[in-house]
Amino acid sequence: MASALACLLVLLRCLPSATTVSFNYSTFSNATKNITLQGSAAAAIAGVDGWIELTTGKNLPSGGTMGRVVYTPPVQLWDKDTGGEVASFTTRFSFSIAPKSSSDRGDGMAFFLASYPSTMPYMGDGGALGLTTRSYDTAPSSVNRFVAVEFDTYVNSFDPNGTDDHVGIDVNSIRSVKTNSLPNFTLIGNMTAVIDYNSNSSILSLKLWANGSTTPYNLSSKVDLKSALPEKVAVGFSAATGASVEQHQLHSWDFNLTLEQKPSTGVISSPQQHSRGGVVAGAIVGAALFAVLLFVMVAVLVRRCRRKKRREAEEDDDSDGDPIVEIEMGTGPRRFPYHVLVNATKRFAEEEKLGQGGFGAVYRGYLGELGLAVAIKRFAKDSSKQGRKEYKSEIKVISRLRHRNLVQLIGWCHGRDELLLVYELVPNRSLDVHLHGNGTFLTWPMRINIVLGLGNALLYLHEEWEQCVVHRDIKPSNIMLDESFNAKLGDFGLARLIDHAVGVQTMTHPSGTPGYLDPECVITGKASAESDVYSFGVVLLEVACGRRPISLPDNQNNSLFRLVEWVWDLYGHGAVLKAADERLNNDYDATNMECVMAVGLWCAHPDRYARPSIRAAMTVLQSNGPLPVLPSKMPVPIYAPPMASSEGQLSSSTGMSSSSLTLTSITPR
Repeated sequence: MASALACLLVLLRCLPSATTVSFNYSTFSNATKNITLQGSAAAAIAGVDGWIELTTGKNLPSGGTMGRVVYTPPVQLWDKDTGGEVASFTTRFSFSIAPKSSSDRGDGMAFFLASYPSTMPYMGDGGALGLTTRSYDTAPSSVNRFVAVEFDTYVNSFDPNGTDDHVGIDVNSIRSVKTNSLPNFTLIGNMTAVIDYNSNSSILSLKLWANGSTTPYNLSSKVDLKSALPEKVAVGFSAATGASVEQHQLHSWDFNLTLEQKPSTGVISSPQQHSRGGVVAGAIVGAALFAVLLFVMVAVLVRRCRRKKRREAEEDDDSDGDPIVEIEMGTGPRRFPYHVLVNATKRFAEEEKLGQGGFGAVYRGYLGELGLAVAIKRFAKDSSKQGRKEYKSEIKVISRLRHRNLVQLIGWCHGRDELLLVYELVPNRSLDVHLHGNGTFLTWPMRINIVLGLGNALLYLHEEWEQCVVHRDIKPSNIMLDESFNAKLGDFGLARLIDHAVGVQTMTHPSGTPGYLDPECVITGKASAESDVYSFGVVLLEVACGRRPISLPDNQNNSLFRLVEWVWDLYGHGAVLKAADERLNNDYDATNMECVMAVGLWCAHPDRYARPSIRAAMTVLQSNGPLPVLPSKMPVPIYAPPMASSEGQLSSSTGMSSSSLTLTSITPR
């Protein structure tokens, strides 16, 4: 038996193995492990969100700036001891480039693999992007080799003719082996890139989403990494500027590399060494090895069966006999075992936490069997009855919806007294982070794209599905942004289904967020499509003005700032553009801005009967007019008690039977 086990160990050593490197920095908010900053690079940290500024100082002969962000441990790119196998890798990152002024362009940034350890080039210049020296045509020495994908914003003499903005693949020279010219000013603002290297084909490829585009720019070239680079490399980003000042930021970075290692060939014996005794010994060893392997396989199967039964018992917490929800199976959401979600989040590790709310927390996860990155909402273990109700509602409603502007529910789990929901991972977090936090600055075209996406989601929910879905909690923190900054509405915990013929549903108590909640809902407790339209109008004004709906004023008179009232007052004085977000620096289309604000006020009208449907609002937004005619002063809501009908019932001014107060509005003279 001992000899058989020894043979088994030898066999296992001969099996092929793989070396992997994997890390994911969703933000750079804290002292990030394994990240080194070189040159002028510095972390810009505030609150829970942070990024890295690659070009923040002046340290080049030209008066420009050069900086690097490097993953500190060496990365095994290829291995000469196993036949020279080369790794495959994929990296995804979000970044931004912003000139200090419209006349300042140059020079750009790059993702690189370089000789380890990473060293800043001596006498570098802006045009070299922090990759090499000022001698652009000179191949680096053996200790300074690099392969890079550049995002260049300035045409130098060695660059291809065409536009300033271009992407390129560089192999030991800043003169690219392959380039793709882009329209000028493409490489400005927020971008997401995916770079992939396939070791079988030796193809290095780039996909770049820029300026909110849904279609990526592509670039690829065959690159022999084994001849271009040493076995161990440093991976990271570099950026540089010349006399013109340009800001380069890295917001997130995900990297995965796999190096398949062939097994050792062992000792090869000559034909003369083969004998009858060797054959017999080999047969005996083989039989023993087979017995050991069979025993191990049976033991593993028995253990797995026992663990599976134990997990099923632990995860079946519907002891009351009432299923938590019924969902059609097939292509829709599925129930996940609890242990799968625990493993996907590294046991709900703190570094995987994406956010925290009153319901619990949201974690980043990776489902290996699906090859999918996900966001997992974990309700607090002591969730109240209302919390469980929201959990059920969210599964019931969103599991049946399919729209490009809705966050997709992938699955759920209710095991070990835990409530968990699994969503697609939306990489650019919520709109709230970028409007009021430390996220990416949103340009006006990006903001227009976001509000139109939100409007399309509501149009689907209100009018295009089999029932009217009232969301009841529309606000920037529930509007997620994908890699191209397209809007995806999420969090359906308060949503309700209403038949189209009914139109209104009375709630036991009003739910929503102050500032976004329809004032009538607070009084009547009624949920309707019109109450969602009100919230949509507030979000439109918030996106255009860059201010929260309710906040303390800048002065000290202790009165609350109310966004709708403020914008309506400016509208009445013919100065609505004064409400535009100052951070836009007047870089917007005035007609378009006025349209968004007018529609926002229209939707946020105090009287729900004066509000447009979401279809009518979207028609104006998409055509940029004609604008609605609104009173110069914001109507004042007056809540009157319901009148008694001739039959003795309480009825509203619209003739609808009601036991609640009725809203009417008057316009001040």
